[in-house]
Amino acid sequence: MDTLQNLDRPGVLGHPGYRSFVASRVFSSIGFQSVTVAMGWMIYDQTHSAFYLGLVGLCQFLPMVILTFVVGHVADRFDRRRIGLACQLVEALTALVLAVAVWQHWIGPAGILAAVAVMGAATAFERPTMAALLPNIVPPSLLQVAIATSTSMMQTAFIIGPSLGGLLYGLNPVAPFAVSAMLYVIASSNVISIRVEREQPSSREPVTLSSVFAGVSFIKSRPVMLGTISLDLFAVLLGGATALLPIFARDILHAGPWGLGLLRASPAIGALVMSIWLARRPLQTDVGKKMLFAVLIFGVATVVFALSSNILLSVAALFVVGASDTVSVVVRSSLVQLLTPDAMRGRVNAVNSLFIGTSNQLGEFESGMLASALGPVLTGIVGGVGTIVVVLLWMRLFPDLTRVKTLKG
Repeated sequence: MDTLQNLDRPGVLGHPGYRSFVASRVFSSIGFQSVTVAMGWMIYDQTHSAFYLGLVGLCQFLPMVILTFVVGHVADRFDRRRIGLACQLVEALTALVLAVAVWQHWIGPAGILAAVAVMGAATAFERPTMAALLPNIVPPSLLQVAIATSTSMMQTAFIIGPSLGGLLYGLNPVAPFAVSAMLYVIASSNVISIRVEREQPSSREPVTLSSVFAGVSFIKSRPVMLGTISLDLFAVLLGGATALLPIFARDILHAGPWGLGLLRASPAIGALVMSIWLARRPLQTDVGKKMLFAVLIFGVATVVFALSSNILLSVAALFVVGASDTVSVVVRSSLVQLLTPDAMRGRVNAVNSLFIGTSNQLGEFESGMLASALGPVLTGIVGGVGTIVVVLLWMRLFPDLTRVKTLKG
C-alpha cells in the first residue's frame, strides 16, 4: 500500500470511501476478465469460428443498448452503491452457474452466449453507476488524479484477470468460473462499505421521453464532450482487435491459452504504465491535442499488431495500444465528470458507457464478421488505418477538441 500511496501524490487513496470504491471495481474487473478469457477460448475451442467470437461481442452489446436509458434513470434516482451491489451479486451467480455447467459438461455455444448476455446486462448497470458514484467520493480538485489512480489499479486487474483466466482454464476449465464467482462476492462486500463525501441528490424528475433521453441531449449540446466520446467510439470500433486474439494466439502466433492470456494482458500492462505516469504527472496543458495524438498512435500500433507473426512484437504492439488508449480514457472520463451536474451523472454516464460498450462489444462483433470475410490480419490493418483516418477527420469536425487546455475542475 505504501507503493501505491507514492504513486498518488495528492493522497486520494487516503480519502474516505475511495479505497473501498477501488477495491470493489478491481475485484469485479478481475472476475470479469477471467470469465471473458475462459468463455472466449471455450467457444472458439468448440466452434473454431470467428463468427461465434463476434457473437460474444454482440451478446454483450445488445443488453447495453436495450438497458442504457433505463440504467441512467435508475442511477440518478436510487442509491448507486446498492445498484452496484445487486449487479455484482448477479455476476457472481452467473459465474457460479457456469462453473457447474462446465463441471457437468452440459454447456455449449448457446449456453455460453446466454451467460454472456446476462453478464452484459449486469455490466450495463454496474459500470455507469459506479462511474457516476466517484464524484460523490472525492472533490473535483482530486478527480483527475482519482480517475488516473483508479485506472492504474483497473489496468492491474486487466493484467491479472486475463492471465489468471488463461492459467486457470489450462489447469481445469471449471476453475476460472469458480474463482471469478468468489471475486465478485469480495467486490460486493466492498461496494456496501463505500463512504460518500457528498450525498447523491436524488432525481425526482418525472419519467418522460425527454427526461429519459436527457443524457443524449446534454452531450449533444457540448461539442467537446461529444467529440471526445465519439472519437473513442469510432477509434476502438475500428481499431479493436480484442475479439480476434484467440485466432491470433492459436493460428498465427501458435500459442495456447497462456499465449491468449499474455496477449489479453499486454494492453493492460501498457495502460497500467501510462495510468501510473498520469497519476504522478496529471495532464496540465494541451490535453486535447495530446489525446488526439494518442489515438493516432493507437491506430498505428494496431496495424503493427495485425502484421506481426512474432509474439514478442505482438505483445509490444498491444502494450502501446493500451498505453495510448489510456490517455483518451483519462481525458474522456475527466471531461464527462467535470462537465456534468451530479443530478444527471447517471444518465450521462449511461450514454458514455453505451458509447464505450459500442466501441468494445460491437467492435468485437464487427471484427469477427470482417475477419470471417477478410481474415484476421487484413481486418486488423483496415481497423488501424480507419482509426488514423477518424483522428484526422475529427480534428476538422470538432476543432474545439484541439483547444482543450486543462482538466481542472
